[in-house]
Amino acid sequence: MAEQQSPQLGLERIYVKDISFEVPSAEVFTKEWQPQLDVSVTTTSNELDEDHKEIVLSVSVTAKNSGSTAFIAEVQQAGIFLLRNIPEADLPHLLQAYCPNVLFPYAREVISDIVNRGSFPQLLLAPVNFDQAFLQAQAELQNEESKQADA
Repeated sequence: MAEQQSPQLGLERIYVKDISFEVPSAEVFTKEWQPQLDVSVTTTSNELDEDHKEIVLSVSVTAKNSGSTAFIAEVQQAGIFLLRNIPEADLPHLLQAYCPNVLFPYAREVISDIVNRGSFPQLLLAPVNFDQAFLQAQAELQNEESKQADA
């Protein structure tokens, strides 16, 4: 009788995959600083081998001041996660909520650092509730599927 192996989840590496900071015009430094921020957060996953996945959390911040772009800061914060003997039903939550929750504080720190190095005031991104976003996306998907089934 084959012994059931217990599930294993582990973080093996965290790294910055890509980073970008742009100040389109120095005029931004001559105006009163009252920024409007547009923050975008996305997640992708890539299978590295049977037991390892690379999760990439992409965070993009565009700051506009007086109608023009002050800066664009982008980071792709990545992690290599060991996912061994994880039930298939648990994978979506782990890949779309748990892993991004682990990576977000690192991405937040990188964004804060590059914005500060660009000579702008400190920028601390608000926490993101990836669990809530995942549950909302699942509910919307089920809603769409039920609408299609009724049609």
